[in-house]
Amino acid sequence: MFTGIVQGIAQVAALTDRPGLRSFTLAFAPGFCEGLEIGASVACDGVCLTVTRLVDANQAEFDVMQQSLALTTLAGLQLGSRINVERAARDGAEIGGHPLSGHVDFMATLASIRRPENNHVLRIQVPAPWMRYIFSKGYIAINGASLTVAEADRKAGWFEVWLIPETLRATTFGEKAEGAALNIEIERQTQVFVDTVRDALEEKLGPLLPALEKLLAAQGQSLDALAEPVKLAKS
Repeated sequence: MFTGIVQGIAQVAALTDRPGLRSFTLAFAPGFCEGLEIGASVACDGVCLTVTRLVDANQAEFDVMQQSLALTTLAGLQLGSRINVERAARDGAEIGGHPLSGHVDFMATLASIRRPENNHVLRIQVPAPWMRYIFSKGYIAINGASLTVAEADRKAGWFEVWLIPETLRATTFGEKAEGAALNIEIERQTQVFVDTVRDALEEKLGPLLPALEKLLAAQGQSLDALAEPVKLAKS
């Protein structure tokens, strides 16, 4: 488990491609690898990876299978690429963000960037099936960082997060340009709640469900809006 609080920025020092597998050597800031062992978990831009080799005091190697490469931004890393990293949380650790599994759900696109004074606003475009789990004031993990959704437009398929200067200093978000791909992990409790509501409606309404969806659509609503209590509970 991870907390979503990025602990540092690592740089790709070497990479090796083999059939169905890519190995990365990451260079970390001094002290990050203290006590790190083979088999330990590290979140790399939000993807949980296992240490396969300790190169030296500040470098470790990780193997990434083809499925993870296909589903995340790791396939696009090159020598010198910088990524957010966090070591697995210890028992009893303070959860400064929200609990993360390190299992990326999908990739989204950085649609636009705004820079109000002392802020950095990212608008992120999301594939349609996943917007049902994203609510204003809810939690979201982007490249391994736990963030709060400032605004979400389910019809248009985007949400926004506001980043303070400290977040920009501690992460790679300030380096991202419009069009960049981002790893997204949704908040699991939200997913469970939304899916439970949808399953209950399908079970109770059966053949009437399409008619309800059509009625809600005519009013500018959707079944996903029934999960709004999740948002209120987090306010």
